[in-house]
Amino acid sequence: MPTDLTHFDDSGASRMVDVGEKAVTARMARASGRVIMQPETLRRIQDRGFAKGDVLEVARLAGIMAAKKTGELIPLCHPLPLDGVTLEFSFLDAMTVAIAAEVRVTAKTGVEMEALTAVSVAALTIYDMCKAIDRGIVISNICLDEKSGGRSGHFVREG
Repeated sequence: MPTDLTHFDDSGASRMVDVGEKAVTARMARASGRVIMQPETLRRIQDRGFAKGDVLEVARLAGIMAAKKTGELIPLCHPLPLDGVTLEFSFLDAMTVAIAAEVRVTAKTGVEMEALTAVSVAALTIYDMCKAIDRGIVISNICLDEKSGGRSGHFVREG
């Protein structure tokens, strides 16, 4: 059985991995990313100075919604009934918003893709809401920080 999420069968076609025989376990994944912008843009986010609304609250909602739809967005990704999704934002400096997502499920497969999707869409939402005043925004460092549950065990990113 392959350890990755996709597998090429004898015909060369990819297919969804069969998780039918895997045990249902509690699984968790944490992911993070950064959005770098001009200091004035970050100040406006903090001051809730955008006509479209509170940038971080809209980004939080977008990230949660995206996590729930990951199976529809990523080919061959299993749709999962998520137990919980949280997104947190912090300001690392005068130009950087840090995004952290945690996703939990009790299922036969993990939620790494859901956590990464939540961070990615939250970051894209920040860009969308701020692009009128700052087209130079950079989305960076989206990565899996931790995952637990399942056969592959516990992973924590070093550093």
